[in-house]
Parts: sequence; C-alpha cells; structure tokens
Amino acid sequence: MALSEEPAAGAREDGAEEGALARGGVLEAFGDGAETRELLGRLRAVLGDRAAREGVLERFRVIMDKYQEQPHLLDPHLEWMMNLLLDIVQDKTSSADLVHLAFKFLYIITKVRGYKTFLRLFPHEVADVQPVLDMFTNQNPRDHETWETRYMLLLWLSVTCLIPFDFSRLDGNLLSQPGQIRMSIMDRILQIAESYLVVSDKARDAAAVLVSKFVTRPDVKQKKMADFLDWSLCTLARSSFQTIEGVITMDGTLQALAQIFKHGKREDCLPYAATVLECLDGCRLPDSNQTLLRKLGVKLVQRLGLTFLKPKLAKWRYQRGCRSLAANLQLCAQGRREPQTHAETPDGDADDDVPEEVERVIEQLLVGLKDKDTVVRWSAAKGIGRMAGRLPKELADDVVGSVLDCFSFQETDNAWHGGCLALAELGRRGLLLPSRLVDVVAVILKALIYEEKRGACSVGANVRDAACYVCWAFARAYEPQELKPFVAEISSALVIAAVFDRSVTCRRAASAAFQENVGRQGTFPHGIDILTAADYFAVGNRSNCFLVIRGLGGELMRQAVCVLIENLSLSKMPFRGDAVIDGWQWLINDTLRNLHLISSHSKQQIKDAAVLALAALCSEYYTKEPGEVDPARQEELITQYLAELRSPEEMTRCGFSLALGALPGFLLRGRLQQVLAGLSAVTHISPEDVSFAESRRDALKAISRVCQTVGVKAGGSPDEVVCEENVAQIFRTLLDCLRDYTTDSRGDVGAWVREAAMTSLMDLTLLLGRDQPELLEAQVCERVMCCLAQQASEKIDRVRAHAARMFMALLHADGPPIPHLPHRGDLQELFPRSDMASVNWNAPSQAFPRITRLLGLPAYRYHVLLGLAVSVGGLTESTVRYSTQSLFEYMKGIQHDPQALEGFGGTLLQVFEDNLLNDRVSVPLLKTLDQMLANGCFDVFTLEENHPFCVKLLALCREEIRKSRDVQKLRSSIGVFCGMVQFPGEVRRKALLQLLLLLCHPFPMIRKTTASQVYEMVLTYGDVVGAGVLDEVMAVLSSTAWDAELPLVRGQRNRLCDLLGVPRPQLVPKPSTH
Repeated sequence: MALSEEPAAGAREDGAEEGALARGGVLEAFGDGAETRELLGRLRAVLGDRAAREGVLERFRVIMDKYQEQPHLLDPHLEWMMNLLLDIVQDKTSSADLVHLAFKFLYIITKVRGYKTFLRLFPHEVADVQPVLDMFTNQNPRDHETWETRYMLLLWLSVTCLIPFDFSRLDGNLLSQPGQIRMSIMDRILQIAESYLVVSDKARDAAAVLVSKFVTRPDVKQKKMADFLDWSLCTLARSSFQTIEGVITMDGTLQALAQIFKHGKREDCLPYAATVLECLDGCRLPDSNQTLLRKLGVKLVQRLGLTFLKPKLAKWRYQRGCRSLAANLQLCAQGRREPQTHAETPDGDADDDVPEEVERVIEQLLVGLKDKDTVVRWSAAKGIGRMAGRLPKELADDVVGSVLDCFSFQETDNAWHGGCLALAELGRRGLLLPSRLVDVVAVILKALIYEEKRGACSVGANVRDAACYVCWAFARAYEPQELKPFVAEISSALVIAAVFDRSVTCRRAASAAFQENVGRQGTFPHGIDILTAADYFAVGNRSNCFLVIRGLGGELMRQAVCVLIENLSLSKMPFRGDAVIDGWQWLINDTLRNLHLISSHSKQQIKDAAVLALAALCSEYYTKEPGEVDPARQEELITQYLAELRSPEEMTRCGFSLALGALPGFLLRGRLQQVLAGLSAVTHISPEDVSFAESRRDALKAISRVCQTVGVKAGGSPDEVVCEENVAQIFRTLLDCLRDYTTDSRGDVGAWVREAAMTSLMDLTLLLGRDQPELLEAQVCERVMCCLAQQASEKIDRVRAHAARMFMALLHADGPPIPHLPHRGDLQELFPRSDMASVNWNAPSQAFPRITRLLGLPAYRYHVLLGLAVSVGGLTESTVRYSTQSLFEYMKGIQHDPQALEGFGGTLLQVFEDNLLNDRVSVPLLKTLDQMLANGCFDVFTLEENHPFCVKLLALCREEIRKSRDVQKLRSSIGVFCGMVQFPGEVRRKALLQLLLLLCHPFPMIRKTTASQVYEMVLTYGDVVGAGVLDEVMAVLSSTAWDAELPLVRGQRNRLCDLLGVPRPQLVPKPSTH
C-alpha cells in the first residue's frame, strides 16, 4: 500500500493502542471489594427478578473484566468471594436456580484468575467428596443454561480427588440391600469423568483436568488406569473428525490423555505410551481440518515423546549465567564470568538407548512445525525444545539440522514460521550451541526479510515477527562474545525491520528485539540513540516510521555528503565552473532550509557540517581570481541568505545565520552593512518570534564571526570592515541581547542568547583592543564589564561561570590591556590572574564570595546588586545559601560606615524602582529585602524616624503589589512589611496599615499568611504593641479563622486596628454603572 493510500484511521488506531498499553498497568489493588461484596450479598434477593438478576451478573462481569490484565490483584480477595458463594451452594435450603446463579459467579472469577489458582481454595476435605458427587445427580448434561455449574463441580471434584486416603475406605458396605450392589466412589468418579469428556460445552475441559488428577492417583492407577486408557483408545478409534460429534469426542479424549501423560509418573505411563502412539497415528489427525484436534495431537505426541525419554537435562547444553540474580551479581563481582558451555564434556547420555518411537515423535513434531495454523506450530516448537533437552548431543544436533531444513525457499511460509519458533525455543533452552550460530544467523537474516507473493497480496509478516522473536531470545541466551561476530548483521537487519517493515507488529517486534540486545548484549552500535528515535511506540505509526524515523538514513546521508563537499573543496578538486558546484550549493541550502525536519539529536551536527561545507565551497570555487569575488554569485548568495533570515521557521534562521557568519571575506566585501543589519534584525524580539532563542543565539555567533572575518580598521568603510561608523551599533546589538530573559516550556532559553552575547562581546572587545583600541569608548567598556559582572552574580550556574570567565579574560587579556576598564587596579587585586584557573565559577560556594566584593566598587554596585537580588531570592538551595551568606557578610562589613550604607541603600532602591512590576526581578527582590530586614542589615536606619530609605522602600513595595493578584508576590511582600515595622514613625504606621489591609485580602491564603507573620512580628518587635493590649492582639491573631468569610474576618481586623491605633480602612464603593 502506498503511503498516500494509508487510511487516516491507522494513526488513530496506533495511538489508541499506545494509550491502552500505557493504561494497562495503572491498577495497583483490587478497588471494588465493597461493591463486589454487596453484589454477592444480593443474590438471594434478585433471584426472582430476572432484570435485576441480569443487572447484577453484568455488573459483576464488568468489575472482573477490569482485572483481566492484572488478575493477581484478586488473590487476597478470592477466599472471601468464594466463601460467600459456596455458602449459598452448600446451604440445603438454596433452590437449584440460586445454586446455578452462584456457580455462574464462581465461573466468572475463574475465567479471570484461571482455574489453577482457584482450585486450591475449594474445600477439599474427606467430608467434601460425597456432597460434591451427590450434586452431580441433579445435573442434566444437555442443559446449556447451567454448564457453568457442571464446569465448576468438575473442578471442585478434581481437587477433592487429591485427598491422601484410599477411596475404597470411603465406600463402606457396598451391599446396601440384598441383591443390590452400590457403585463405588472410584467408579462413580470415573463414570462422571467419562460422561463429561464427550459433552459439547466447556465442562469437557474440566473433565480432562479431573481425569488427570484422578487416574494418576496411586490407588486408582492400579485398578482403573489401564481400563480408562482402553476406553480412551477405543473411543478415539470409533470417532471420526468428519462429524461434529466425533470432533467433540476426540477433543475431550485427547485432552484427557495429554493431561494424564503430563501429570502422571513416567514409570506408570511408559507401559502404555507405545500403544497410545500407535493409536494416535491411526487417527490421522494431521489430515483433519480442525485446528484444535491437530494442536491436541501435537501436544499428546510431545508428551508421549517425553515419556519415552528419561527426565533429565542434557549436560551438554549451553548456559549463560544463573537463574538467581544474586548468584549472577556474585559472579560479576568476582570477575567476568565465562559462559558455562559443556560442549567438550563427554556425553553422559551416550550409553542410554533412545527408543525408536522417539524418532517417530520427532518426525510428527517436525510435520507440526509446518502446520497451517499458528497454535499448532507453536505447540510443535515447544515440543521440539522439550525433546531436544533430553536427547544426546549428536541426536539433538540432528534435530537442529532438521529444523534448519524448514528454511528452504521450496517450503511455505508456515514452515519458515514454525522453524523460527523452534529455533527460538532451542536457543532459549541452551540447546543451540555456539558452533551452530553461523548457520542459524544466516537463515534468521533471511527470515527477517521473508515475503512471498500470493496473488494480489503477500504473506510473510508472521515469519518476520517470529524471526524478531529469535533475535530477542538469542539476546537472553548467549554471552556477548558469542554473538559479537554477528552484531553488525543482526543490528542492521533489526533496524531496517523496525523502520521499514509494512506490518506494525513486525516493526514493534524488531524494536523490542533491538532493545533487548542493546540492554543485554551491550554491543549494538549506536544502540541508545537508535532506541531513542525508534522505540516500541514510535514505530507503531507507519507514517511516522516512513516519513520521520526514516530520517535516520537521510540525516546520516546529508551529514556525510556535507563532509564530502567540505573535503573535496579543501582538496581543491578541479570543479571550478562545473555544474556539480550548483548541485552542492543546492544541497547545502536545502539542508539549512529544512533543519526543522531533522531529529533533535542530529540537528546540531548536520547544521555544523553544512556550514563548514559552505565555507570550504565558497573559498575554493566562488572567486574569479584569487581574492576576487564573482559579483553575480555574491549578489545571488547574499540576497538569498538575507531573505532566509526572515523565515517563519526558527531552525532555518539558525542555519542561514551561521551560513552568513561562515562566508569568506571576499563575499562580505561591499555587503557588510546589509549582512550585519540582517543578523541584527534576527536578534530582536518580536511577538511572533519571542521563543526563537536559538536563532538569536546563532545570529550573535554569526555577528562575532563576521567581525573576525572582515577585521577592524578605524577609518575604513562600514561596508568593508568594522570601523568607527558601525562599531557602536554592533556593541549596542550585543549588549541589548544581555537583557534577553525569555522563558518557555524549556526554561530560561534566554540564557543561550546571553551566553552567546557574552562570548561575542569578549571576542569583539579583544579584537578591538588588539588592533584598534582607539575604537573602544570608555562608556562601552564600562557597560560591557558591568553587564558581565551582573551575569556573573545571577542564579544559573552555567551562565554565571561563563560570565566570570569572560570577565576574567577581558581583565587579564593576553595582548595589550583593554582600555577604560573601571577600577582596573582594584579588579586586578580582587581577581588575580591565578583565579582564572583555580576558581570553579560553577560552584556557588566559590563564586559568590568573590563576586560580592564588587559591591564595594561604585561602578559595578548596581549591576552586581541586580544579579544578587535574583540569586538571593531564587529557588535553588545552594545558590540561595551562598549568595545570601556573601551578601550578609558584605553588609556586616559596612554597618559602621554610614556613607557606604547610604550608597548601598540608594543603589538598592534604584534597582527596585527600575524593575518595578518586572516580576523576574521584583519578586526575588522582595524575598531578598525580607531576609535583609530580618537579619538586621538596616538596623542603623531605625535610629532615625522616617528615614528617606525607609519611606521610599515602603512606597515602592506598596506600588509593586497594588492591584496584584500574584500570590507569590503578595506573600513575599508580607515579610517586607513586617520587617519595616521596626522603623519608627510614619513608616511603621503605614506598614501596619498595609498589613491590616492584607488581613482582609480576597485570597484566604494571603489572609492566613499575613496573620501568621504578623503574630511572629509582634513577638519579634516588642515595642510595636503596647503592653496593655499585647495579650488581646495575640489572642485575636491566633484564634481567628482568617480563611472564613470576609465579613466575619473584617470585624476582627477592625478590632486589631483599634488595638494598634491604626485607622480602620474604609470600603471604597464601586463606581455606578449608570
């Protein structure tokens, strides 16, 4: 099917399946116990009302079906559910209909949990045998409405058969009346089992279970086993799979025989095995069109084969590690373990004779591998694995050879599928020795691409799926060194299947097999990268595979061709004027234009490869003479690239920005102003491209590279070099980008822009300082250093460290010293050259104690304080701790220097005023102020009533929170107002008024927070409240429910106003709408 013909519903189906898989494991416990108990308790009440009875039954089915995928969650509750239902069954007063209803509920539970788990919960004392047998007297095998009752009774009887007493001891006197002989319990059970083995409902399956438990008992096998087997074989001989009755009879009989030879002891079953095999051959089951009969025939054949062979594992099998995780870990701790292969050990089974019937069994199993139905092939494959595990090495190897014969192109897809299943079973059981891997891997690689045309369609998806299963099994079965020679072939084949196979099941199977090999073998190349792009869910959607993940090939090819273009250009291949150059240019442009279609983990490498290829291509093939540009080519290239900078795709802007930055000087000559203007436009933030942080970052890199390429000349032309006319604009562009604090779902993406701007500023400043220092103005140098200092004091470790390195690089430039650096001497003393290598600027514990030293230098104080405010009021624990410690340490040092303290306070207020309503700064600044006030940083100002610092700080805080509904900001401001209560005079009164206003804020959380902090404030600052009213104030604050309705809260707030001597706030009436 072509891609365009794929139905749209396909994608939705894939998504639905993924959702179902994701929801499959959400249940953690059985959460319907109460309702289940209530439903079971209502059975007597709803029995007479058919609608109510059906409703209860259907609701119980719905509850149980929820746990179909996690039936183990029912285990702790099975006992009480069974007891409630069996109480009804064992109650003599219960009507027959009520008993049948109870058994229906028991069957629903059994269907979900499985009868094997359920069996052990049935009562199975000696006293239970007779009552269960008596219940069968009232059963009608032809009543199709009550088959659940008979099914559950047969299961119950099968578990009561396990009592450790001879059944003859339960019979008593069989002569109940003269001339009448009662049937023994043993005969009654056997009669019941035989009669239900030939019914048409599910009770037939339970009868087979009963037979396997009953006939294999020590007392029964001596008296009844031979007779039952005779009856079974006669029944099979008389039956024909051509009729429905014959199919039903053969089904039950084969189930019973298979169960007997599975559960019975070998010494008990061996005398009859050859006879049963002979009879089975006569039934000619492989010719039947009934799948179930053929499956049961294969199942019985393998059980007969295992009976012929002694039950012991082959010593020659290959083993990887141990089944015990603890033992494996112990072996790994002692050193790399060697695979436990016993291939060279003398075969201890060589002296054991293998019966000739075994060959017939294996032949039938090999025929079963080619059956037309999957369930038959799967059963045959398991039989092959089980049989080979008991054979001598040479015979088992012959079996492997026979399985490999299935992989002939003369064979059908059924044979290939069965062969794959058999190989997986053999490998999983350690029966495929490493010496056979060469042959096996060869056929599996063919199976991974197997497809056979059948008219207008094709078959083979099941073969490819099974081949993936083989690869999955081999990952678990073999040590990495055994599979290492085949890693390249297997990994390539699995990737191709995972991405390109038409069938979703095959793609997912290949992905799962690849994942298993990556995890267990650890030798698959690029394993994690491939799994990330092509995991189980990603390959589920066909269009995603063919159009998106397919990029794995296209991406690698694009990158490889770009590298080829670069190297051919550097090698000066004689292609000047050749049409191939246009093809190369088109490929580079197309790659840069479509970067948004490339997967994220490959995007950067492909972008870099394309840019390097462009630089090499232009340098070699776009000049007429050495250093002379082709005007037509220059016009075409520059115009096209500048136009692409306005693309609506961010990655396209990124690619062409870097492409402009990579152009050689002769292509930029005469067009420098246009290029710089275009790149500068990319760095500007507009509503349409606010999240295009990566394009702004790459444009800044390109500006720096362009400046390095064209060089500096003070009196030069602005279209040729960096000169007096354009240098100010370049610096302005770079410095403006240091204010980029854009955030989106990825976090502070503006940090990428700021880092690129800092690097470009350093490169440009060093370039000018080396070649044309007269172009560096004092104002520009000061702003560069101050902005770097601000970034070096902010909260992101990576950005802070980058800024510090740029700051140090400019301070300790290797060439001529950079002119006009503010406080150069102080800086060199505070930040010696040795700090460049010895200080880890990423670590807050090392960075902040050094950065806060700049607070003592007036030129840097504003910017450092701006950065510190964000750090001290941040969220990261280590950043907050060390920035706070460093700030407080500085404040402690200036407490006795009024001039320094006044200067600091003024700068702090200026930072607040400049960033009013800028939540990025103002919210953490409020937290910073709260901590500073609480730690006594401004205690000196408490000595003066209405100090100007306090007055202005209060005004700014009130303005910041006016009409604000930001809970975080409001909560931060509460602490500041509480801290300002320590300042006497009008400031204290207004701060108290503001807090009392917040006690009636519309948000209950704000009211509660305010009350709590005011309570602490009253305790901390004892002089705020008079001693006479202190207790009453504390009582009102602590006893009032501040999250209650506002009218109730307002009364208590007004009472506090009276106690504190603050005027009561007045409600402002809303303006009339008329």
